[in-house]
Amino acid sequence: MNAGQLIKKTTIVGALACAGSLAAVPTVAQAQTDPDAWKYTAIIYGYFPDIGGSTKFPQSGGGSNVTINSDAVLDSLNFAFMGTFEATKGRWGILADVLYMDLSNSVNKTRDLTFNGQPLPAGVTANADLGLRGTVFELAGVYKAFSDSKSNVDFVAGARLLDIQSSLTLELSADIGNDTGPGRSHTTSVHPTYWDVVVGAKGQYRFGSNGEWSIPWYVDVGTGESKLTYQAIAGLAYKFNWGQVIGAWRYLDYDFKSGSDLESINFNGPMVGVAFNW
Repeated sequence: MNAGQLIKKTTIVGALACAGSLAAVPTVAQAQTDPDAWKYTAIIYGYFPDIGGSTKFPQSGGGSNVTINSDAVLDSLNFAFMGTFEATKGRWGILADVLYMDLSNSVNKTRDLTFNGQPLPAGVTANADLGLRGTVFELAGVYKAFSDSKSNVDFVAGARLLDIQSSLTLELSADIGNDTGPGRSHTTSVHPTYWDVVVGAKGQYRFGSNGEWSIPWYVDVGTGESKLTYQAIAGLAYKFNWGQVIGAWRYLDYDFKSGSDLESINFNGPMVGVAFNW
């Protein structure tokens, strides 16, 4: 791993969310009493992803860049909110989605970091406070390309925002070259923001005696201020009169352009939830 990178690898446990997903899990077909009437969908669910990636952490005053292996540090969820809302009329619709999460933790006497790509000298340890706050927001149009009794396919096109703030406070137990001294603290943060155009598709395949079971799926790809972003969701759902229960797996990945504060970040894990249709 290059110098000046922060490796983020963590599991969010108990992240109970409100109304949504990063890019809207496909929903079951609703009763078609009036094909031209407005129809709405909201989803309440829990999401349990691993988060991985790398972020540059330059030190103040031109000192060494720091790399820390955060799977030994970043394991506490302070707050999470996830929400999505979809409205459709006829073949057209609009989708709005937001994800916010706040994670932080502290570790004492760790050696799980490097300065300028080099491990700490023997006998040197560090106290580290690491934090990550992030928002993913998407606004997209939806076009219903195909629908029958067994399946449907919708095209999606819009824009997605990624806003990430990472912070690191570090205190070393001894000198490392000319960069730090005993008890000297470093506090630094980065706060990049990226907008991207995304296009994709979502849909489902229904089965069972009354079509009560379905396989929802979603894919998209985009670019803009990031080099490449893509996402995939697939799962299993069961329909009731009021909506559906969903279990799915979601992966969202970002690869950033050279010189960006972030080099990469990804979300990868299971989700369970309830969708409401009206």
